[in-house]
Amino acid sequence: MIKWSIKIWSLLSLQNHLRQRPYLTFEPVTLPTTFLFPAKFIQSYVKFGGDQQIATILSSIHKGSLTPSSISYSKLLSQCIASKSVSSGMEVHAHVVRFGLSEDRNVRNHLVNLYSKCRCFGYARKLVEESTEPDLVSWSALISGYAQNGLGKEAIWAFHEMHLLGVKCNEFTFPSVLKACSVTKDLGLGKQVHGIVVVTGFEFDVFVANTLIVLYAKCEEFRDSRRLFYAIPEQGVVSWNALLSSYVQCGFCGEALDLFQEMVLNGISPNEFSLSSILSACSGLGNGGQGKKMHGYLVKLGYDYDPFSANALVDMYAKVGDIEDAIIVFEEIAQPDIVSWNAVIAGCVFHGNHDWALKLFGQMRRSETRPNMFTLSSALKACAGMGLKELGRQLHSRLIKMDTESDLFVGVGLVDMYSKCHMMHEARMVFNLMPNKDLIAYNAVISGHSHNGEDMEAVSLFAEMHKEGIGFNQTTLCTVLKSTASLEAINVSRQLHALSVKFGFHSDIYVINSILDAYGKCSHLDDATRTFEECPIGDLVAFTSMITAYSQYGQGEEALKLYLQMHDMGIKPDPFVCSSLLNACANLSAYEQGKQVHVHALKFGFMSDVFAGNSIVNMYTKCGSIDDADRAFSEIPERGIVSWSAMIGGLAQHGHGKRALQLFNQMLKDDVSPNHITLVSVLCACNHGGLVSEAREYFDSMRELFGIEPTQEHYACMIDLLGRAGKLDEAMELVNTMPFEANASVWGALLGAARIHKNVHLGRHAAEMLLTLEPEKSGTHVLLANIYASAGMWENVAKVRRLMKDSMVKKEPGMSWIEVKDKVYTFIVGDRSHSRSKEIYAKLDELAALMNKAGYVPMVEIDLHDLEQSEKERLLFHHSEKLAVAFGLIATPPGVPIRVKKNLRICIDCHTAFKFICKIVSREIIVRDINRFHHFKGEKKDRNRERHRDRDRIHDFENERGTEQDYEKSGSRERDDHERDRGRGGRERDRDRRRRPKKPRGFGFVQFVDPADAADAKYHMVGQILLGRELTVVFAEENRKKPAGVTNWERSIYCRECLPSVDATLIETFHNA
Repeated sequence: MIKWSIKIWSLLSLQNHLRQRPYLTFEPVTLPTTFLFPAKFIQSYVKFGGDQQIATILSSIHKGSLTPSSISYSKLLSQCIASKSVSSGMEVHAHVVRFGLSEDRNVRNHLVNLYSKCRCFGYARKLVEESTEPDLVSWSALISGYAQNGLGKEAIWAFHEMHLLGVKCNEFTFPSVLKACSVTKDLGLGKQVHGIVVVTGFEFDVFVANTLIVLYAKCEEFRDSRRLFYAIPEQGVVSWNALLSSYVQCGFCGEALDLFQEMVLNGISPNEFSLSSILSACSGLGNGGQGKKMHGYLVKLGYDYDPFSANALVDMYAKVGDIEDAIIVFEEIAQPDIVSWNAVIAGCVFHGNHDWALKLFGQMRRSETRPNMFTLSSALKACAGMGLKELGRQLHSRLIKMDTESDLFVGVGLVDMYSKCHMMHEARMVFNLMPNKDLIAYNAVISGHSHNGEDMEAVSLFAEMHKEGIGFNQTTLCTVLKSTASLEAINVSRQLHALSVKFGFHSDIYVINSILDAYGKCSHLDDATRTFEECPIGDLVAFTSMITAYSQYGQGEEALKLYLQMHDMGIKPDPFVCSSLLNACANLSAYEQGKQVHVHALKFGFMSDVFAGNSIVNMYTKCGSIDDADRAFSEIPERGIVSWSAMIGGLAQHGHGKRALQLFNQMLKDDVSPNHITLVSVLCACNHGGLVSEAREYFDSMRELFGIEPTQEHYACMIDLLGRAGKLDEAMELVNTMPFEANASVWGALLGAARIHKNVHLGRHAAEMLLTLEPEKSGTHVLLANIYASAGMWENVAKVRRLMKDSMVKKEPGMSWIEVKDKVYTFIVGDRSHSRSKEIYAKLDELAALMNKAGYVPMVEIDLHDLEQSEKERLLFHHSEKLAVAFGLIATPPGVPIRVKKNLRICIDCHTAFKFICKIVSREIIVRDINRFHHFKGEKKDRNRERHRDRDRIHDFENERGTEQDYEKSGSRERDDHERDRGRGGRERDRDRRRRPKKPRGFGFVQFVDPADAADAKYHMVGQILLGRELTVVFAEENRKKPAGVTNWERSIYCRECLPSVDATLIETFHNA
């Protein structure tokens, strides 16, 4: 073989690419000009002098002052190996070549060992290959270097070559080969090596046996590992440590604790390495209590001052979250090394104490301990957590000086830091400069793009990554699905779903939840529901995703049903679920359901959560209870801008403009700056209150006072306000001076103003612009047709309707909802599908008669159909909101407010009618239409109980808000009509009147009906009685003993609600005709 020779300059030129380790410098010692150094003196001299003394000795040899020998060079190389000083080792190697000692086996073995330990495998390999005779020590050093540096495959290949050369292994080679099998987890090859070990008789060597134990344990063959362990004749602490560390490294921390107890019971005293492994097990379990016990055991055995044990303690306390104890233990270390600093800094970062981590990093630099790449990676994470861009840049420059940019771990840390500091350009530059990009690097960049709202870049990078065959994991899928959800890219979401199924991620709960979220945000609820039903295990996140999707897309009832299913499964809700449920109730105007969810929030202790508190305020405002919303707002502990905006917007929607402005001023006094949503609510409050000058002031000053540029929404509010106030020219001027093109909301506001003021020209112009922007919306056609109809331009009305027909645009039907007893009922105009339609229309007829007497006149002019006036009146009185209110009157107890929601604006006639109805029935009526809430309140009446007696034994009855005036005006006429229907004559009617009390408060009339209509067999319904203004069904009980004092028992009238206590609720006894 060709002998290896190399020039000194070529060796020295490689120094910049190899790792170096600094050492304290000593003053150079002047050597005699002629002195033969003994080898032991060289060893001790170099040991305390370091690299500088090695250079001095080599200089003396070069000048001829010292005589070179293989032993001297071997000692120098041993010191270089101990200090891993590759530069000094190369100088020694150059001297060896120069003086012809490169063929010396001992020197060559030391050189191979040096280059292997310093990761210069090219040089080490060349030395081994150029050796004239295969040498076991050289091959063992090379294999050991590969294995210790994590290069398991290379170590195995070297072993294979050595085996082909006929070089037999010894007890020092086998541990390195077996360690390489552990690193690669190649159990098959490990078993083959195990066979060679048995054949060669080294299976009982303690080092070989321990390595075999580790091999089987790391390949998760714990039964074989334990069998080998118990086969060792003398199980020393080293063997126990090997098994303990293997369990901990494989994540079986509980089993490691059990094994430690077994070790102690067997009388084996643990050393610092045993305790360090058990402390790592406590860290893995997050068991701080057990860790403290181990701490006490460590102190008892006297290892508390051992640096290795102290570092393990700091790491344990830091990982279990006990940062204060970690710092206390750290401060007790006399001379903390780099491992100590890294443990405490990494622990602070892991638990979010970024400021503590950076303070410790500063102390470390002042202590003159040089940080390594792990320290700087932790500092980078702290900078990312606190958004410290400049400090992050400084750390990056420090890493460049350390020549660690090519390190993958450092590169990922830099990408993460720049991404979280919103510097994606720099993050992408770091990523592009990385020589070897793996899955973790791609995940970091994709996550950065997604986190910074650059969703298209995230999806594109995933496509590029998939094309290059890098592969992906559940983290990649979850991040990309989040971006597709933000983009509402349903096709890409479906492709990702297919990929997850294809590659076996469809059962991963995190991926499933991301798919649910993507389908929900893409408004494909059918796909989301199917995926949810196919999910094997539904957790809280999955239920939250589905409930949120149902809530956001108008399927509030499904959201409430799903919550009940979740409750039955025993899954405890969190504030996000409650927030989504409250939003569902708000969209449904489901007041009673909302109150129940509020109770759940109280029960589970979510009232201190700002999201839940804001959702409660929003729910009550949208369900029409502004008083409840005000009370919930006052209970929010820390009110942010969302809380204030919700309450201000709620007051505005309920028509309390001045209160909304007062609350806005209070918010400013509390030093809470408004956002653009708050100012939209303020302008809406001015709009509903007709406060034109105040609105102008806020609109003109929002840029100067609050630094907020007016958006389309602000302009739309202002234009709507001016239009409603009749300032159409000023509104149009504002449209023309807008800094951007007007959108549909602006033109819609103008169209609405044109309809109110019957401005045909403006209405036509606004409608034309709207039809260009939103041709599919039916509201534009309807409003324009109404404007033409109000002006008598019937030909234009026909054209608009023809245009709607040709464009296949259908008018959205008016619908109203009301919630009664946890159920939501829906009505449309003229609806007779309800099971109680007869009662509803009877109630409407009754209300119509009473309203006409009170002065109500139907506003038939708003019905623009070409019909007779009587037909128009009938249609007007059968509007969906009137049907809902009538049902509320017959289906809810007296005095309960009636809450109705409508999908369109409430018509003017219904608005007028409800003013009369609320006074007639003494009920509060709350109607929520598409724009705002309308409150109608009747006069409050006294509820006094009076007892009346007459010769027919009239017993106790309640005064149900009836008045004497009501009785005089309506009761007598209705009673006369009833008696006329019964066929009585005038004398009988006079006799009946004389027998009745003159003014019995509470009774209006009694109308008898067919007993077959009774629902219960025990009671038969004999009539309906008007108590005050409420028509109540009453019953008589059959086969009952006659009460004392009652003469004619044939027909006894009872209140329906009080049937269980019939004796106490006897109202009046009627006689048969």
